Amino acid sequence: MTEKEDLPTNPSRRDFIKNSSIAAASFMIVPRFVLGGKGYTAPSDRLIIAGVGVGGKGESDLENFYKSGKAEIAFLCDVDDARAADSVKRFPKAKYYKDWRQLLDKEAKHIDAVSVSTPDHNHAIIAFSAMQLGKHVYVQKPLTHDIAEVRMLTDAAKKYKVVTQMGNQGASNDGTRQLKEWYDAGLIGDVHTVYCWTDRPVWPQGIPWPTTPAAIPSTLDWDLWLGTAPKKDFVGNLVPFNWRGWWDYGTGALGDMGCHLVEAPFNVLGLQYAKDVQASVGTVYVGEFKQGHFPESCPPSSHITLTFPKTAKTKSDVTLHWMDGGIQPERPEELGANEQFGDDGNGTLFIGTKGKMMASTYSANPLLLPTSRTKEANVPKTIKRIPGGADGHYAQWVEGCIAGYGKTELSSSFDKAGPLTEALLMANLAVRGHDLKGGHIKLQWDNEQMRVTNFDNVNQFVKRQYREGFTLKA
Repeated sequence: MTEKEDLPTNPSRRDFIKNSSIAAASFMIVPRFVLGGKGYTAPSDRLIIAGVGVGGKGESDLENFYKSGKAEIAFLCDVDDARAADSVKRFPKAKYYKDWRQLLDKEAKHIDAVSVSTPDHNHAIIAFSAMQLGKHVYVQKPLTHDIAEVRMLTDAAKKYKVVTQMGNQGASNDGTRQLKEWYDAGLIGDVHTVYCWTDRPVWPQGIPWPTTPAAIPSTLDWDLWLGTAPKKDFVGNLVPFNWRGWWDYGTGALGDMGCHLVEAPFNVLGLQYAKDVQASVGTVYVGEFKQGHFPESCPPSSHITLTFPKTAKTKSDVTLHWMDGGIQPERPEELGANEQFGDDGNGTLFIGTKGKMMASTYSANPLLLPTSRTKEANVPKTIKRIPGGADGHYAQWVEGCIAGYGKTELSSSFDKAGPLTEALLMANLAVRGHDLKGGHIKLQWDNEQMRVTNFDNVNQFVKRQYREGFTLKA
């Protein structure tokens, strides 16, 4: 697929504002409805977006931005022409690139904001490069692939004064706000323990890397897909979905669902940085009673325990249990025998000194336990709701970008998404400790120095080395 030669016909918001200020001395102001008629959106109220990674989730992200009525999808970028085909058809006026570096080099002046929906390992380099150019960014969850990248993006949002949002849309749902109101009202007392669980992975994990290279699809630029990751031969059954189970590219079940399920505990309890973590992981057996050890792949299941220091909203440390691969906590005794525990294998349970509450995926369907308490609770809504809930997560970012940095509070701006993502990536350090034969040890975390203090081998994963050609520019 060749690049379309025509630039977007509409000027960017910044160009419009600049040109308007110059012309203001010569022309009198004309009301907007006279200029554009009914339903007209002035360029100053329109966000020019470039999408990087525009198939799958990236495709639906762009559609949701467009539905806000204030976004123009002006540029598309994807390493796989076949994967991008539907977005190219949906937005035929958008100029198409395969290499995000060329997109930013050539089109920066025409872009207001960048949406990043690539595999995890390329999130940070693309987002940071856009932020350096003063572009607002929307980045799919998890925010980054390693902890050092999280700190880098969190700091960059403030340094470059750009509007940010992570793609954990449940952060804009009513559910997380309802849970917070119940907790603030003291309905379950002081929370000391939280359980989050998922049926992920639903892709292969705990397996050896394929030894037989496969033919690279003609539509895919494999080198660009690898991006920051080490150079390897293309293999089958990896792109576009199963990369999630390999440490070079993904972050396992935690990266896929953690930002959705752990967001509510962070929001409700004011959690920030964990101080220690330990993990037990499932093993794979190859042949008769022979244990497999495949350090390149995430494990098939895990139970991870994080300890968070007490906050202004808790009276003690909080223990958070993460369970994946089908492992679930014991059903609460307050839950009826036929009542659903979470939904579709996912859920979050808060245990307090006076009661319990739970929610499903994206903090949906919040319930007090026993569930009969839910209807009896009479707690006023004190927290502002986001119109459209999870769907409104996208419009909230678009509106925030148009308003400008610091003008609007967003549900998952990087100051919130950063600590959340960092906790999940820290949990993965404990998982990777097993790969290094560290066993079931408790990793002690120095938040200021950003390192594990009692098992140095895992610190290599706090900040990885990018491949040559995909380095960050200072």
